[in-house]
Amino acid sequence: MRILSGLLVASALTGVAASGLPALAAETAAPPATITVTGEGEVLAAPDLATVSLGVTAQGETAAEAMSGASAALAAVIGRLKGAGVEAKDIQTSNLSLNPNWVAPADGSSAAVIDGYVASNMVTVRVRALEGLGGVLDAVVADGANTLNGISFGLADPDPLMDEARKEAVAEAKARAELLVGAAGASLGRILSISESGGMAPPMPMYRMEAAMASDAAVPVEAGEVGMVAAVTITWEIAQ
Repeated sequence: MRILSGLLVASALTGVAASGLPALAAETAAPPATITVTGEGEVLAAPDLATVSLGVTAQGETAAEAMSGASAALAAVIGRLKGAGVEAKDIQTSNLSLNPNWVAPADGSSAAVIDGYVASNMVTVRVRALEGLGGVLDAVVADGANTLNGISFGLADPDPLMDEARKEAVAEAKARAELLVGAAGASLGRILSISESGGMAPPMPMYRMEAAMASDAAVPVEAGEVGMVAAVTITWEIAQ
């Protein structure tokens, strides 16, 4: 009886081992073939917002005189901006500085000395009525602004344009993946992952020069078009 029971136990263990073979085979099976493709989408539109960096630089014999001159001139500039329809929320101080004006003697006989002071007061201005942008620039220069650091164009609400760019990026990625997999005699399976390259960083504006110049603008300004660019990376299983 002892020998028989031992044979029965061995037979049972052999059956358990045999029943585990399919599971083990499944675990060691090769992973499915995949394809990863990146698509890009770009959507262009006319801008509806301009951002201008401008201000006043003034010089005086004393620091107080220089700062007072810059402050008075900038106050006139801000008044003109508000009079042109720019809201207070769209005007923000971006830089305020006061420095000695160092001058070296013409003959170079001694070290540089302070010859007065230079004050600078800069503001960043958002202009939403682009048809009057040139006139606004001309007016603020006439009212005392003597420093213009640049202008850029954008969209007050870029999200809808960015969403369209994302859709185009996904469509391009899918079309390219289908082309490649189809050429290999297979088809796309389920999506395994989707990621947007570059995170949420603002897209770089791209300008086109064909936009017409504002006819009533004293300062010629061309807004052109701005564009949003999205890049999406997608991984699919390949169905045989």
